[in-house]
Amino acid sequence: MAINSARLIYFSPTRTTRKVVEGIAKGIGVDDVEHLDLTPPGAAVQRQVDTRDGLVIIGAPVYAGRLPAEAAARLQRLMANGTPAVIVVVYGNRAYEDALLELWDLALEAGFKPVAAGAFIGEHSYSTVATPIAVGRPDTEDLRAARDFGRMIREKMGMMEGFGDISLLQMPGNFPYRESGLSSSISPVTQEAACTKCVRCVSVCPTGAIVLQDKVATDPSICIRCCACIKGCSAGARTMTDPHVRQVAEQLSSSCRSRKEPEMFL
Repeated sequence: MAINSARLIYFSPTRTTRKVVEGIAKGIGVDDVEHLDLTPPGAAVQRQVDTRDGLVIIGAPVYAGRLPAEAAARLQRLMANGTPAVIVVVYGNRAYEDALLELWDLALEAGFKPVAAGAFIGEHSYSTVATPIAVGRPDTEDLRAARDFGRMIREKMGMMEGFGDISLLQMPGNFPYRESGLSSSISPVTQEAACTKCVRCVSVCPTGAIVLQDKVATDPSICIRCCACIKGCSAGARTMTDPHVRQVAEQLSSSCRSRKEPEMFL
């Protein structure tokens, strides 16, 4: 089976997942690459995904061992008809637990035929100067691994004559999936004295939880704590002040220092 095109489908608030799926596509070595970014609020619509002689790479981040509920909901609106797909999750150097299995199952339910899967590492959403967690990842070595993974996928599919040669792999994880454990009552806050009202935080929020009226306000009931607003604020005005989140960040910064490497399933 020849791969002549690639469609990248991803939910990536802080762009780490996007970098990984782009790296895999570079390794596959096709010129025809199309992006379907499910991150913006307006992307939550139903889409038919079919490609001829193509491959879809589906990527999502891991939050507390699961897919973000918002990402899962948007992925569930995709429909395919046996399109080959690569399944990728990106986690913050702690553990991806049931997330890869969850994304694999979602892809199957949507009508994709997964041919490979991977778990890569990205800078943790809670990473700050005070609590560094996988800073700068995916880094040069990670992206080299992503390209190598892409080349292996191309070689695997090159040896296939048709869809009948695609066999299901066994994914790590458990079903029923673990409880996500994320509270819906916590969100970043704005330090008004530092805020320049540039509305960068408004534009990067994947759920539309942030609005600017006379000041920046956040709706914690729809915030998913991706921290895109924090990482995207050049003035440093967006911060996470919740004591529980800060405690978790401190624990992760201490316990997740050992470098974890990407895992690939072919």
